Amino acid sequence: MTRLTGAPMYENISDLLQQIVLGEDSVLELKTVEFKGDKIIGPHKDGMADELAAFANTATGIIVLGVDDKTKEIQGLPSDKLDIVESWLRSICNDSIEPPLDCVIRKIRVSDQNTSEKTIIRIDVPRSLFVHKSPNGYFRRIGSSRREMTPDLLARVFQQRSQVRLIRFDEQPVPGSSLEDLDPTLWNKFRTVISDKGDLEFLQKMKLLVKTENGSLQATVSGILMASDAPESFLPSAFIQAVCYRGSERNAAYQLDAKDITGPLDVQIREACKFVERNMRVFAIKAPNRIETPQFSMNAVFEAVVNAAAHRDYSIYGSKIRLHLFSDRLELFSPGAIPNTMTIESISERQSARNELISSLLARCPMNVDATGSQRNYIMDKRGEGVPIIIIESEKLSGRKPQYRLIDDSELLLTIFAAEPPPDEA
Repeated sequence: MTRLTGAPMYENISDLLQQIVLGEDSVLELKTVEFKGDKIIGPHKDGMADELAAFANTATGIIVLGVDDKTKEIQGLPSDKLDIVESWLRSICNDSIEPPLDCVIRKIRVSDQNTSEKTIIRIDVPRSLFVHKSPNGYFRRIGSSRREMTPDLLARVFQQRSQVRLIRFDEQPVPGSSLEDLDPTLWNKFRTVISDKGDLEFLQKMKLLVKTENGSLQATVSGILMASDAPESFLPSAFIQAVCYRGSERNAAYQLDAKDITGPLDVQIREACKFVERNMRVFAIKAPNRIETPQFSMNAVFEAVVNAAAHRDYSIYGSKIRLHLFSDRLELFSPGAIPNTMTIESISERQSARNELISSLLARCPMNVDATGSQRNYIMDKRGEGVPIIIIESEKLSGRKPQYRLIDDSELLLTIFAAEPPPDEA
């Protein structure tokens, strides 16, 4: 799920009540809830989903259930129906909105105009990292109403929340995160003798932590990916799906090994390499001395995985890196088109980073991957040697040049061909 938060508004109950008296606006929506037995018959769940998504697509907003939007009267919600309403809201957030929302839902006791106590439900819906689709389309909040986004506006919103923003996606604050989500044992590896001594100063200078407009401190996308134990809790697709198949077909019936590789990016890189090393065949020739030939160059595999982790588009929801191993090839799918003005033809000759901060952090991350032939001190290479290494070492081993292919302008596929077994092992 997406993790959401934002500037706290109307944290004081009296402030919230004063705003309710003023009525709906661009950040406040009021709704009554109607029941038929234990079933909620109003508002309709699709309309509720549209309202929630509109706030997430626009800016931080609050929806209050149990208040008439026309009279501003606090009607409240029956105490025995509160859990039903909360479950209904959670279901809408999880099942009716794509990607799902993780809103803050609170039950609040307030006094109405007659000073009698009633219970309302407050839903905080902060602006999201992603663009959310609800049952009736893509919506935004304009004043006190929601409006469906026109195609041109929708394109701009997607663009604004992609890597082409003035602030790149990997430098964006992650809603719902804080300093506590960053593990000191993970981010201290980026320190040098000249680094800032104060932790907050260092983290902000490294752009692992940023101060938001409301003054709160939030981890960045790069901070979560590099210095959090579980990046997938904030960015659900930030992991590597590794699968090994028997033979050359992608068929679940022939699956030999499978693992969802999670954790910080450097850990994912290490574990992905281990997965390949564990599952690939190594051929032995006894003439005159025993010579071992692996199916794949682990140095090339390492470079390929590093590039995929460093350059994939993390703003694409629901797409993870996929590493699929077959008897005759390795396929590595990386979400996102080729960055900037690069082409398939120029990929081995040019350097272009989609995620400059992530690349910079990996270039400061101590080498912790056993990659055959690698003489590196740090995981990321700054000289642009990664793709040439993939091509040269793989072609030398298998006799076939690796292939890059762009799928639907949304995913880059690298195919590394396996070395042929010697005649006596074929």
